[in-house]
Amino acid sequence: MTDFSPITISSFKAYDIRGELGKNLDEDIAYRIGRAFAQFLSAPLSNQQKPAIVIGCDIRPSSEALKKATIQGILDAGIDVIDLGMTGTEEVYFATSHYGAIGGIEVTASHNPINYNGLKLVREQSKPISADTGLADIQQIAEKGAFKAAASKGEYQLKEDKTAYIDHLISYIDVNALRPLTVVVNCGNGSAAPTIDLLEQRLQAANAPINFIKINHAPDGSFPNGIPNPMIIANRKVTADTLLAEKADLAIAFDGDFDRCFFFDENARFLEGTYVVGVLAKAFLDKNPAEAIVYDPRNILNTESVIAAAGGKATISKSGHSFIKQVMRENNAVYGGEMSAHHYFRDFNYCDSGMIPWLLVIELLSKSGKTEAPKKLSQLVDEMIAAFPISGEINFKLDGITAPAVLAKLEEIYPQFDSQAATLDKLDGLSVNFPRWRFNVRASNTEPLIRLNVEASGDKMLLDEKTKQLENWIVAQGGTPADH
Repeated sequence: MTDFSPITISSFKAYDIRGELGKNLDEDIAYRIGRAFAQFLSAPLSNQQKPAIVIGCDIRPSSEALKKATIQGILDAGIDVIDLGMTGTEEVYFATSHYGAIGGIEVTASHNPINYNGLKLVREQSKPISADTGLADIQQIAEKGAFKAAASKGEYQLKEDKTAYIDHLISYIDVNALRPLTVVVNCGNGSAAPTIDLLEQRLQAANAPINFIKINHAPDGSFPNGIPNPMIIANRKVTADTLLAEKADLAIAFDGDFDRCFFFDENARFLEGTYVVGVLAKAFLDKNPAEAIVYDPRNILNTESVIAAAGGKATISKSGHSFIKQVMRENNAVYGGEMSAHHYFRDFNYCDSGMIPWLLVIELLSKSGKTEAPKKLSQLVDEMIAAFPISGEINFKLDGITAPAVLAKLEEIYPQFDSQAATLDKLDGLSVNFPRWRFNVRASNTEPLIRLNVEASGDKMLLDEKTKQLENWIVAQGGTPADH
């Protein structure tokens, strides 16, 4: 690329880059982003010898070309590149610290439609970059084409070996403690399959009695079985049906870049992320009493109850990976979880992983049984679900009204939903807390949607009543229910 005339790049979001191919993301833009990212990170590193940036990409057909363009931009900025090949996002998180790189990039659109793609960026030690901590600066450099001449081009290395990454994942569990379990795994034809296969080999080598049943396994960027997004209810059927047919103990499903892991219990019930957060928070606090646990404000009742009972330190954060990671670092939190199925770990550079959660769950099930057989996954969550029922996230597209306008109006009229005294919180959107129930409404950071979450204390009928009232109110303001 030689034309560095100023342009507008509209694919920069709050904490990553996502765009529609040929519209606001293409190879020229990827080159600019790569070069701007390298220039931004290398500015304070004049005395560092041969800094490098790691990069990987998912299985989408457009990802390899975008990755190559990004690499060229980095090299032209005089920074070395370590190419990880086809990866999930968490592999970039791991490799950035493992190789002592100044930054990392994953080219991925995760669960977005096939005509989209994007880039997720981190800096040294896998620290997040958001609009407030550098992403806006990178956008400005890329848009202006204000690139500095490098003394020499960077050097390129291809390092596809995953051994160190697999070693780290396995270190989270006691493999010798595992008991017989059958696990259905749905990779959605995304990027997770190579890692699953390597973990399976490692478990087999240790004679761990874990049996995998794999569906939609082969990486295929055409996504012949649909975009890998288990948040869409219709996408869960094949996983649930396979689990029941095989009489498996649990099932796991991944999105495209496998930074999220979704669970089904032995009855093929899809487990909402907030209850998985509760399970993992308790598991960590059992081993690490009084540690901080970070969670987002969309669903809080079950998580806060678990943390209080276990003697942990409840620490709330704005939703979104860059915010969660920052709050975890500030509080040295051992674990952080979002209801959206992102799970973060202090020993994983405070980053999210889709692989660590299921490894922890099979270990937890193996160790939890008092008799010969391990406990069932349903036994770990049934009491939580009964005690703190939730609506699940309900999404709305807006017509003729903006998200800020909806939130402002809701802040004025919220007392009409309950006569009891309430507290308000604006950490992330609008949270309204009544004595027996609460709700959160917020604008999506990644899509043109507003998202509603409602939860109650032990009263499913109250939950359903209040959820319906809020849904009807949002529709009356111009909201249209969306399917994800």
